[in-house]
Amino acid sequence: MQRKTALDFDQRVLDLYDDYAHGRISRRDFSQRVSAFLATGLTAESILTSLAPNYAFAQQVPDDDSRIYSETFRYVSERGGGAISGLLTRPTQLTAKIPAVLVIHENRGLNPYIRDVARRLAVEGFLALAPDALSPLGGYPGNDDEGRVLQSKRPSGEMVEDFIAAAETLKTHPSSNGKVGVVGFCFGGGMANELAVRIPEVIDAAVPFYGRQPAVSDVPKIKASLLLHYAELDSRINEGWPEYEIALKAAQVNYEAFTYPGVNHGFHNDTTPRFDEAAARIAWQRTISFFKKHLI
Repeated sequence: MQRKTALDFDQRVLDLYDDYAHGRISRRDFSQRVSAFLATGLTAESILTSLAPNYAFAQQVPDDDSRIYSETFRYVSERGGGAISGLLTRPTQLTAKIPAVLVIHENRGLNPYIRDVARRLAVEGFLALAPDALSPLGGYPGNDDEGRVLQSKRPSGEMVEDFIAAAETLKTHPSSNGKVGVVGFCFGGGMANELAVRIPEVIDAAVPFYGRQPAVSDVPKIKASLLLHYAELDSRINEGWPEYEIALKAAQVNYEAFTYPGVNHGFHNDTTPRFDEAAARIAWQRTISFFKKHLI
């Protein structure tokens, strides 16, 4: 199976797909607008198929990897959606309590890519919890298009509370050393920033991948150390970075920020053509080193 890359597409097509994937335009709007950029013989539907996640590429750490223990984990979000489930995973062998990391998915629920990210963290020695914000609606439906529709039906404030409850659960989990990090992607990146603001007494380290920035007025509330990953071609998210950086410096928040050249929003997601192997590898190495520095 041949993997397509961002270089196989006109950048304007990738930008329109980003609008579609984030609900800013409809499928019909995408089809109408993208037609101007299509080569002979291509259709809007074929482009959507090519750009959609292929979860055959999503497994770096198998479900049955002997190095880790994984289970379906349930907790209660009293101020949010009630009963929430997700994937909890950790190293098989535990000789002491270990640092915990909350993994927050994109705007489509707990798909195979995010589950694999949690397992990657377990291999590195962390207790990782990846909740599914779609739990109150039956959970991730098996494909991202339906997942996006379902997630759009959930009140945003309730989802914030669901992830707050998850972080608090990790802090007191029997296997946790009491230090909690959070990593999130896209929607989850914005949520990682939000949790750093909302529960500074819980979050010790936050790693947003191309995440929406919090309100500047809330930045002084942040006590966690931050590692911020941005994509050079992600103009929508990047618009908020200069103001955010000024606020971080003014509040003396401990942060590191990297913008990866020539890559798109979603460059870490290895199931889509927007994936950039080199940028994803170094961003992940930085993430693991950062968590080991601030959580162990």
